Amino acid sequence: MNNKLRLFYGSCFALITTAFSFSIRAGILPQLAETFQLNATQLGFINSMWFLGFPISMVIGGLFYYQIGPKRIMIFAFFAHTLGILLTIYSGGYTGLLISTLLLGLGNGCTEAACNPMIADSYSGKQMNTLLNRFHMWFPGGIVIGSLVSLGMTQLKLGWEAQIWIILLPTLVYAFLFYKQQFPEPQHKESVSVVENLKAMITPLFIFIAACMSLTAISEFGPQQWTGIIMAASGAEPMVVLALVTGLMAVGRYFGGEIVGKFDQTGVLLGSAVFATIGIYLFSTQTGGMVYVAAIFFAIGVCYFWPNMIGFVAEKIPKSGAFGMSVVGAVGMFSTSIWNPVIGRWIDEGRVRAAANGLTGSELELAAGQETMKFMIIFPGVLIILFAILWFWVRKTRPGVVRAAH
Repeated sequence: MNNKLRLFYGSCFALITTAFSFSIRAGILPQLAETFQLNATQLGFINSMWFLGFPISMVIGGLFYYQIGPKRIMIFAFFAHTLGILLTIYSGGYTGLLISTLLLGLGNGCTEAACNPMIADSYSGKQMNTLLNRFHMWFPGGIVIGSLVSLGMTQLKLGWEAQIWIILLPTLVYAFLFYKQQFPEPQHKESVSVVENLKAMITPLFIFIAACMSLTAISEFGPQQWTGIIMAASGAEPMVVLALVTGLMAVGRYFGGEIVGKFDQTGVLLGSAVFATIGIYLFSTQTGGMVYVAAIFFAIGVCYFWPNMIGFVAEKIPKSGAFGMSVVGAVGMFSTSIWNPVIGRWIDEGRVRAAANGLTGSELELAAGQETMKFMIIFPGVLIILFAILWFWVRKTRPGVVRAAH
C-alpha cells in the first residue's frame, strides 16, 4: 500500500470512529439512563459535550493546521478518542460521562480539521474530489454500521460497556495506518491569510449562512441522536430507523454532485428543508411501519445539508478560505451542543404532561416523544423561509459580484 492510499484509508477509519461514537452512544442512551438513573435533561447535557468538543478542536485545528501539521493533530485525536472511550466505560456516573463525551468530541473535531486538508494536499483535480466525497461517505456509512452493531449487541443482551469497546477498533486501525507515515506538505502555502479570511467572514452573506448552519445541524443531528429515546415506543426499531436514515444519506451523497449541478446549492438546500420538515412531521404523528416512511423523507431532507452548506461557503464566499469552512462547521456543532439539553428538557416535560393526562408505560413515552418531534419541526420550518430568501438573494446577485464583494 502506497503512502497516499494508506493515509486516505487511515482518514476513513478515523471518520468511522467519529460515526461509531455518534451511533453507538445514541443506541446505549436508554441503558445509560437506567444504569446511572439519569433523566433526559442530563442525557441532553451528555450529548451536548460530543457536539461542544467537536467545534473547539475543529476551529483550533483548522486555524493552526499549517503551523501544527496533520500528524500532531491526529496524534491528539488518537489520545482523545482512546481516553474518551476508556473514561466512558469507567466513568462511574454523570460527571464522568460528561468528561468522556467531551474528549470524544475533541477527537472527532481533530479528525475533520486534519483529514480534509490532508486529502486535498495528497491529491489534485478529479481524483481529489472523488476521494473527498468517498471520505465523507463514511460518516453516514459508519453510523449505519455502528447502529446495526449496537442493535445486535443490545438484542444479544450485551451491556453498554461492551458496545463502547467496539469504538476502539477503528481507533486502533487508523492509529496503525498513520503510524510512521510521511504526511503531505501543503500544496498552497501562499493561501489566503487569516486577516483576509476574517474580512470575508464579517460580510452579510457569511453571517447569514452561519446562522442557517446553526439550524441545519440541529435539524439533522437532533432527531438522529435522540432516536433511541424518542422512537422506542413508536412500534419501529429505533436503530433500524437510524441505520435507514444514514444509509440513504450515504447513497445520496455519493450522487450529490449531479443534483447540485442541476439545482445549485441554494435550490438543493431549499428542497432539503422541505423534505426534512415533512420527515420530522411524520415522525411526530405516525407509528409502526409509517415511521420508516418518515425516515425516508427525513433522510432525503438532511442528506445534503452539511456538504452543501460547506460547499456554498467554498464556492460563493471563497475568500473566507478553509478557516471559513471550519467556522461554519463549528457553528453547526456548537448549535447542536446548545440544543441537546433543550431537547432533553422537552422530553422530560412531555412525560410530565402525558402522566398528568393519565398515560403510562409505552403510551406515555410515545406521547412525550412525538410531542418533542413536533417542537423540532420548528428548525427545518424556519429554514424553508431562510433558504427561500437565500435562493432569491443569490439569483439576483451576479456571480462576479458575489465573488468580488466577498
